[in-house]
Amino acid sequence: MRDTGNGLAAKAKAKVLKEKEGSELPGVWVAYGKLLQHLRKRAGLSQQALGAAIGYSLEQVASVEQGRRPAKAAFTVAADPVLNAGGVLLVLQDDVDRAKLPQFFRNFALIEADVVSRFSYDPLLVPGLLQTERYARAVFAGHCPPFSEEVVDQHTEGRLSRQKLLTRVPMAELSFIVSEEALRDPVGGADVMREQWGQLLEVGSMRNVEVQIMPAGRGFHPGKNGPFVIAESQEHRHFGYFESQGVGCVVHDAADVSAFGLRCGKLRSQALNVGESARLIERLVGET
Repeated sequence: MRDTGNGLAAKAKAKVLKEKEGSELPGVWVAYGKLLQHLRKRAGLSQQALGAAIGYSLEQVASVEQGRRPAKAAFTVAADPVLNAGGVLLVLQDDVDRAKLPQFFRNFALIEADVVSRFSYDPLLVPGLLQTERYARAVFAGHCPPFSEEVVDQHTEGRLSRQKLLTRVPMAELSFIVSEEALRDPVGGADVMREQWGQLLEVGSMRNVEVQIMPAGRGFHPGKNGPFVIAESQEHRHFGYFESQGVGCVVHDAADVSAFGLRCGKLRSQALNVGESARLIERLVGET
């Protein structure tokens, strides 16, 4: 039986979509996969044998080699010594993780990974660097239009991988101001928020991290115009960043970044200090 016109059109559309999906694979995933395949063959292992040696299925190894699935850190840590890779896979892992992030954020993620200082104001959500896994997953699962489960997993893993900045050596100076409204909004439910408050208290006790809360009812302040970040690079260049509705913008202009700095100073003076902020979070924990 010959295909009808609709059948041919559907096949053509499916082919275009498949080609589009393939073209959108992050280049570092494809490069990692090719390197993994080369190292595996050099070691004289089949995909199934490599999977068995590191605790992954044949299908998972094949997907990583084809660049269709990013390698998790645990995969890389296990595969590198089995393949006698000498750390070359480990070197790529940060880039693999960064490519799991939403595309609009990746440029700033490169800057963020190498900062000496970082300040942010977040009026709506707990900042990504401080989110628990369950909170981050709830944020991505609520995306509109909805993400697939695979994309939710990837974005969550990418966000959690950024949190290496909190404990990186040399340490970065990190300052977060979060609105009280964001802390009271039950993203993911009461259990998720209770865990999230605990994480804020734990991270806030680190000597290179400051967490301040902007209390509700303060009236107008510079943060009412939206969230933003100021970052200082190892070369002491300053950058701003802001995003909304899935669109992110890195700010390079010195005058604009300077204005961000003025707002930063004003917000830090108007927010609760670190001790007061910790006590407010503790009260939230006690209320549940």
